[in-house]
Amino acid sequence: MPASRRHHRALAVFVHCLGILAAVPALPTVAPKPATPEATAPGAAPPQGSLRAAAATMEPTPTDTATPTGTATPTGTATPAASAPPPLVSPSVVVPTRGAPSAVTVVVTPAGTPAPGYQVQVRNASSMPVATTVRQELPPGTSTTWVTPGGRTSRSATTTEVSWQLRLPAHSTTTLHTALTTAAPGRALSAPACAFAAGVDRPYDCATATWDRSTVPVAKATDAPAWRRPAALLAALAGVFLLTAGGLWWWQRHRRARATAASTGGRTGSGGAGNRPAGAGTVYAGTGSSGTAPAAAPGQGGQPRPVAPVAVARRRRPPVWLLVGAAAAVLAGVVLAATLTATRRVAAIDTTKQPSTGAWVGTSTTGVIGVPLREQALEFTVYRIACPSASSTAGRQCQATVGVRNLTPEQQTWHGEMQRAYLPGGTWVSADEAATRLANQGRDVFGQPLAAGSRLVLPLVFTVDGTDRPRQLELRSGVFSAGVRVDVP
Repeated sequence: MPASRRHHRALAVFVHCLGILAAVPALPTVAPKPATPEATAPGAAPPQGSLRAAAATMEPTPTDTATPTGTATPTGTATPAASAPPPLVSPSVVVPTRGAPSAVTVVVTPAGTPAPGYQVQVRNASSMPVATTVRQELPPGTSTTWVTPGGRTSRSATTTEVSWQLRLPAHSTTTLHTALTTAAPGRALSAPACAFAAGVDRPYDCATATWDRSTVPVAKATDAPAWRRPAALLAALAGVFLLTAGGLWWWQRHRRARATAASTGGRTGSGGAGNRPAGAGTVYAGTGSSGTAPAAAPGQGGQPRPVAPVAVARRRRPPVWLLVGAAAAVLAGVVLAATLTATRRVAAIDTTKQPSTGAWVGTSTTGVIGVPLREQALEFTVYRIACPSASSTAGRQCQATVGVRNLTPEQQTWHGEMQRAYLPGGTWVSADEAATRLANQGRDVFGQPLAAGSRLVLPLVFTVDGTDRPRQLELRSGVFSAGVRVDVP
């Protein structure tokens, strides 16, 4: 065999062996069955219990509970049921959180009445009865005039709440009504409602609606005055400059034309022969500087004289004061526009907010409980905030029921450290991630991003010190997002 073929064959054998070694770890491994006296005996059939235990060991369920998947036939053989293998997910792939549809849904609509009122529809879409507690947060400064029988109104120093204890039949819809009275009939009122699991503060679903029967027409957004818009100011200054330059150019041209006409009329003697002084000769066209002149015309006395040479007018440049004035006007316009722009930017920074909105991406939005607020990527709605009235002022846990909706086409990540509750003294605390996970039944709501188009209703827990409840909540998606701020009554 030639040497080249021997080398090729050896190389092929080596590569084939490497392929076999690489494929050995991917082969399924089967645990060896323990040898039993019954199995070693010839012709002995294994007992039924061993078949069930073996089948349960070979095919565990995803919940790690042993479930028998095979049955023993009269001949003593087990036929396992065919099941699809679970999908393989790489540990490095982060699966975004998508809110599962809840069995209990809530819809709130404003009543079409002159007085404030709301209609709350609670629907049970499951096939079995569900016990739930419906709580509706009333706007500050309002009181109930009528509620659906069974509702209980509870008042505190800062809030008023109506609650119903319901047992929803399967595939049913229950409608609740609330009528309010207010001392300020001209303002819009938002009243969110949530359905909680019986006995706990875990929300099924929440919704909100705004009642507005104001007689004052809605003010339309108007543009700023022209003198406060930099673009309009620059355009006006440019127009004034062009008009001024055009007027000066026309004046200079007209003045030059008049001077030329005056000088030409004096030399040609437009006033007639009688106006010429005595002894003045006749000016003949065509007499140039050569010194030759034609003979005098008959009937005219005097000696002919040559035409005086006409000086060529030099092109005049604009005066210095005009250039300096135009440059000063343009510079003043630029400085004025820059000053107005900087003044508007500085005025847009609200120094009373923590932190200032001038350091973040996007525009910050401020609202009240029950109003959806949109920031750079997410939409937040605070439906309810409850703080226990404990005798100890240290370590109180205030729970806020928050709705989060991702309106972007991409998954979004939010962090517990960026969700803050501001206290009356000016200090703030971040969300207590451990208590929030406990309130969400062990689920880490910040550990996975929100899927595109998904909506979650979940409790956020803030651990505060003192007897005062937070006066404002700050919620944001990213680290540099301006976020939203919700005023707490």
